[in-house]
Amino acid sequence: MTSLSPNQDRPSSVALITGASSGIGAEVAQTLTNKGYRVALCARRRDRLELLKEKLTAAGVEVLIQATDLRQESDILSLFERVRQQWGGVDVLINNAGLGHKAPLMSGETEAWREMLDVNILALCVCTREAVKDMQRRGDRGHIIHISSLSGHRVPGASGVYAATKYAVRALTEALRQELRMADSQIRISSISPGFTETEFAEKYHGDASIAEEIYSRFPVLQSKDIANAVAYVLEQPEYVQVHDILLRSTFQST
Repeated sequence: MTSLSPNQDRPSSVALITGASSGIGAEVAQTLTNKGYRVALCARRRDRLELLKEKLTAAGVEVLIQATDLRQESDILSLFERVRQQWGGVDVLINNAGLGHKAPLMSGETEAWREMLDVNILALCVCTREAVKDMQRRGDRGHIIHISSLSGHRVPGASGVYAATKYAVRALTEALRQELRMADSQIRISSISPGFTETEFAEKYHGDASIAEEIYSRFPVLQSKDIANAVAYVLEQPEYVQVHDILLRSTFQST
C-alpha cells in the first residue's frame, strides 16, 4: 500500500487548509504545494490569502483561496462547494484554524469562550464532516489532520477553556477513528499537538506584542516549518499506517 502523496499515486490530490493566512497554515500550504498538491486556503484575512496565493502560484501551483469566517457554517459550506465545483472535492483536510483567549473560568467573558468553542471545536467538526463526504465520493480514502496543541494533554494556568477545546479535539480524533473503522473506511485521521511555536498566537492571546516577544525569546521554540514537516511525515506514511497523535515540543520546554 502507498501513501496519499500526489507525487506517487495521486497526481491531482487536493488539500484544504483552514487558518492558512499566516503561521503554521501558510507554512503547511508551502510544504504541500512543494510536494505537488493543489491547495484550497481559507482564513478571515483575504489580503493575507492573496499574498500567499501570489507567492505559491509564481511557482506554477494551483491555488484556490476564499475568505471564510469559520464561526459561520454557511461560510464553511460555501468553501467546500467551491472546491467541489473547481476540483471535485478534497483528499486532505488540515484543520489548522484555532484561537485562544486569556479568559479564565472565574472572570472570562462569555463571548471569548464562545469564539474558542465555535472555531476550535464546532468549525473543526463541520469541516471534518464535509471533508469525509468528499473523501467517500472520491474512493473512500483520504486524510484528515487536526493541528491541536499540547494544551490538549495538560492544562496551562488561566487557560482552562482553551485547553478544554483542545481536549475536545483529542476526543474527536479518537471518535472519528472509531467511526471510520466501523464503516470499514480507508480514510485516516491524525492529530498533531505542538508546544510553544513562534506564530501570532501569543500576541493575540496576551494582546501585547512585547509579551509574545519575551515568551518566544526564553528558549528556542518550535517554528511553523517544524509543524509543517510533521504534517508531511503523517501524509507520507503507507496507507496501513495511521499516526494517531504527534506531540511536539522544544527540547528546552519543560511542560
